[in-house]
Amino acid sequence: MRQGNVGHQSVFVVLAWLVAIGTAAAAISTAEAKRLRAAAEVVRALRDLPDKGIPEKLWDRAECVIVIPGVKKAALGIGGEFGRGVMSCRNGARWNAPLFMQLAKGSWGLQFGAAEIDLVLLVMNREGAEKLLNNKVSLGVGASVAAGPIGRAANAATDAQMRSEILSYSRARGIFAGIDISGGALSPDKDANTDVYGPNVDAKAIAFGDVPPPPEASPLLRQLSRQTSATTAGR
Repeated sequence: MRQGNVGHQSVFVVLAWLVAIGTAAAAISTAEAKRLRAAAEVVRALRDLPDKGIPEKLWDRAECVIVIPGVKKAALGIGGEFGRGVMSCRNGARWNAPLFMQLAKGSWGLQFGAAEIDLVLLVMNREGAEKLLNNKVSLGVGASVAAGPIGRAANAATDAQMRSEILSYSRARGIFAGIDISGGALSPDKDANTDVYGPNVDAKAIAFGDVPPPPEASPLLRQLSRQTSATTAGR
């Protein structure tokens, strides 16, 4: 009888484990999957604007890229969390698994009178990237940030821009522009990262390690890799 009970318990444990896996898969199939698709679309748009988007030489120098799609005007000025996106860091010619990020408490205004904007942040060095893995880094204080130059204007970038750890851009109505986001608080989205990667994987391991990306990240990583190939070919 005891052996039978042990066998039933083993089956129960296996079934519980499978249910847990299914629950995690369901989490990435909803909100996080939508966020990854939106981020991939923003990066794709960058490739379609070689002379009016982020300059290739700055993209090629970036250590990491953060994409926060769909920042809504209604959330600004309230002081609450309002932007959710992802960050992927370069590993040679490859881009690592995306780390889910959140942006809070911005006080800047949206451009062009748009109802929402997409934000793209180029993290220009490893030190700046590591700062963002701390809890709620204040942009402009904990990490230096400047509005990035657009298109061929990269040749006329100021010393302040070229020394900044982060260059920030916005897209509204299909138009990219530099934007000053000083004062925003940027941090890893712990809940989303736990849903996707599990509770025992920390942010640094995702950003800089060899954590396998979820299948839903493939379009974003493909777009990042295509951009890398384009800039490398143009050297």
